[in-house]
Amino acid sequence: MTPPATGAAAKARIGVMGGTFDPIHVGHLAIADDVREALGLERILFVPAGTPPHKPAGAVTPVEHRVAMVEAAIADNAAFELSRIEVDRPGPSFTVDTVEALAQTFDVTVILSVETFLELPSWHEPDRLFAAASVAVVPREGYASPDPAWLSNAFPGREARVRYVEAPHLGVSSTGIRARIAAGRTIRYLVPVAVASYVAAHGLYRSR
Repeated sequence: MTPPATGAAAKARIGVMGGTFDPIHVGHLAIADDVREALGLERILFVPAGTPPHKPAGAVTPVEHRVAMVEAAIADNAAFELSRIEVDRPGPSFTVDTVEALAQTFDVTVILSVETFLELPSWHEPDRLFAAASVAVVPREGYASPDPAWLSNAFPGREARVRYVEAPHLGVSSTGIRARIAAGRTIRYLVPVAVASYVAAHGLYRSR
């Protein structure tokens, strides 16, 4: 006999790593895996931005290339998954809209670098994000963790929603990778082999 239900089932705990991923690199992957392990998350959703509101029109690589590179990069990790939620939604890719939609189904932790976390007060309705999800803050080369007083002043009452997670300080950036490709330099070991192959096959970043 099936026992009677005792309440709603607990939501699956997931991490959300968003970004333009132009291109995705080993830093993204290493950080995502460290956060998943440290916080005991079931999986990590990689969410490529469709139309990043903070980027000028035409400043990013066409979205289907960026999606394809994410798919190639995460193919060998069963705990990683691509989400097209921002790609398939029209209009600017506001993180809070994505998080609220995902929070209807999942217990969401948003993964942010220290650099991005410090920019959070300038985001579109950031307090809605804290209402829907927790935040995992990971290191970024050249940036110190914010003083606790900063968080209390910026988002009073939300301190318990933030976790600082130690993760690799790899010093790899998409901007640097694009510059290396444009200069004809190797990106071996900076991106997964499948991503390097995709970039070469489609001639990406050569003209920048």
